[in-house]
Amino acid sequence: MNRTMTSLLALGLGVAAYRVAQRNNWMNNRTMKKMQRRLARAVR
Repeated sequence: MNRTMTSLLALGLGVAAYRVAQRNNWMNNRTMKKMQRRLARAVR
C-alpha cells in the first residue's frame, strides 16, 4: 500500500473514532488534543 492510501485510511479511522468518541463522551480534552496531534502527524 502506498503512503497516500495509508494516511487516508488512518485519517478515515481517526475521524470515525473521533465521531464515535464525541457521541459517547469518552474523551476529555487531553485525549482529544493527543488525537489531533496524532492525526496531524499522520496527514503530513
